[in-house]
Amino acid sequence: MNDKSLLKLGIIGTALTALCCFTPILVIVFGAIGLSALVGMLDVVLLPLLAIFLVITGYALWKRRRTS
Repeated sequence: MNDKSLLKLGIIGTALTALCCFTPILVIVFGAIGLSALVGMLDVVLLPLLAIFLVITGYALWKRRRTS
């Protein structure tokens, strides 16, 4: 992956994960489709996913700055 696509992936992933972490979007969606039993496990998945996307974004910014 080049720097631009890696940065785009990191920013979009971070934004979507943060949106799902801090707003009840997934709770509403899971309730609507009948998977409300999985709502308790969202933090187990979303917080590490947010950390991974933040690391990808930071790496892409570091790599971009280093090559410029």
